Amino acid sequence: MADWVLWMVLAGGLMLAELLTLTFVLGLFSVAALIAGLVALAGAPVVVELAAFAGAGGLLWWMVKPLERAHRRQPALPTGTALLTGRRAVVLEEVTAHSGRVKLGGESWAARSLNPGLALPAGSHVSVAQVDGATLVVFPEEI
Repeated sequence: MADWVLWMVLAGGLMLAELLTLTFVLGLFSVAALIAGLVALAGAPVVVELAAFAGAGGLLWWMVKPLERAHRRQPALPTGTALLTGRRAVVLEEVTAHSGRVKLGGESWAARSLNPGLALPAGSHVSVAQVDGATLVVFPEEI
């Protein structure tokens, strides 16, 4: 069997393994095997094919891996109720340390005051400090 076929089978196997594991590393070496297969198809000796594989794998690792690490360090985008933190709401029913209702984004939410000794009257504007289950914990907005 021709060398280039073996390199292409290796490239396909590595890419399949990458898709199943999502390690990011196997995809880089899959591309390196593809490059080595193209070198083999051009008729280069086995030593040159191996050098192409090692060189391409090393170069791809050196160029791409730091970008992948930086991407993983970025904080995840907030989703769900985490998006409510910091938003403004209007008090519908007086908000105390234990109960109340606010209107946020067209919806009525159960709410409680962040400061246990502070009651927020109906009609006042508040900001969401956090979400506790299905209850918004709010504090008065400074105007």
